[in-house]
Amino acid sequence: MSMTSHSPQAAEGDGSEFLAFTLGSEEYGIDIHKVQEIRGYEAVTRIANAPDFIKGVINLRGIIIPVVDMRIKFKLGQPVYDQFTVVIILNINGRVMGMVVDSVSDVTTLAAEQIRPAPEMGSGVASFNSEFLMGLGIVDERMLILIDIDRLMSSAEMGLTEKIAA
Repeated sequence: MSMTSHSPQAAEGDGSEFLAFTLGSEEYGIDIHKVQEIRGYEAVTRIANAPDFIKGVINLRGIIIPVVDMRIKFKLGQPVYDQFTVVIILNINGRVMGMVVDSVSDVTTLAAEQIRPAPEMGSGVASFNSEFLMGLGIVDERMLILIDIDRLMSSAEMGLTEKIAA
């Protein structure tokens, strides 16, 4: 079976595509199928009594969506908003929400053998609950921390499913 592909690992079509983004000095990856669009950062409207990691809401073509700052959520220091800051618009089970990250790098295809299980330890990698980690993606010298964005965004600790109703 011969298929033309950009990378030898994806020759059999078993690769998964991840959107790579940065938070501080680390690179993370999420399933590209959960990404609806990528936008530049814009001012948000704060919601009273919302957790600090929920920056507020934005109006996305008539839909009011919550915006989560992942740097605050993962306790990675004070976020800086500049021309590289982006909002990744996610569609998680029909629920649209935004996620602020420092920058977006690329879309990476990872074959199953390039994804390692996340280590069981209380390191900086697990500055958030390790149940949200899918593993570590290894691409040449790069290491992507792969996040189970469905589980993270729908978790009780995010509180996005019932607290902020659009």
